[in-house]
Order: sequence, then structure tokens, then C-alpha cells
Amino acid sequence: MPTLLFQRPVDEPALEAWRHVHNVIVPPAAMSLDEVRERAGRNLLEIVHLGDVLVGCTTVRPPKEDASTATVIARVLPEHRGRGFGEELYERGLEQARALGAEVIETVVLASNEDGLRFALKHGFAETERYVLPGDTVEWIDLRLA
Repeated sequence: MPTLLFQRPVDEPALEAWRHVHNVIVPPAAMSLDEVRERAGRNLLEIVHLGDVLVGCTTVRPPKEDASTATVIARVLPEHRGRGFGEELYERGLEQARALGAEVIETVVLASNEDGLRFALKHGFAETERYVLPGDTVEWIDLRLA
């Protein structure tokens, strides 16, 4: 399999690339560039390329000071799914979360994202909660690695 290139988004084009992938995968939670900048300040974000082609992005929400739980989210653009890229993104995010002290790993998936939910369940996550955010109409699923 060709080598994926992981990059922390620190400049405008990279932040915009992360935003693009996020907004394609979770359109109900589309983010502005300012929101991505803020998120990059508190989470570990990466964009992922295969050569010059953007294939996905990751988010690792580190454990808070009083907890040992991290959230790992791997997003692969639809046209690049089924080629093993999600596995690489997820494994890297998992390693990063554990390096940050996580003992418990969670993820969150948009309920309508059947590919994402199937991926999480296949990798040992179990559903812990389904919910709709106040003022919203879309359902989210929180999962925890068993």
C-alpha cells in the first residue's frame, strides 16, 4: 500500500484541508475556518495525503486533567474508502491518544454515517449513547472501545 503522509494543520491551506474533510463527512456540524483554528488549539488535528491527494483527517481529543478518556476520530473522504486508509488513520490516532495518557478511548459518529459506524463497531467500539444536540435534528452516537 502506498505511504500516507500525515501533517499537523498549522497554516491556512492545511487548516482549510482539514475543514474540507470534516465538513464533507459531517455536514450537519460544518465548521468555519475560525472554528477549526480554535479546535486545533485544544485537540491534535492531522490531515492525511496520498502523494498530493487529500484522503482524510484525524482528530484526537486528549484526556482532560481529571480523566483518562480520549476521543479518536478518523475521517476518510468517500472516494478513498475501502482501501485500508481508515485503518491507518485510526491506528495512528489510537497511538497518539495513548501517548497522551488515555486509558479509555471513545469516538463519536454521525448516526447517518453507516460506513463510520460499521468501522467503529468492527474495531471493537460499543455504543454508549445516542443523542440529538439541543436545537438540532441529527442524531449522534457516542461509542467506547471495549
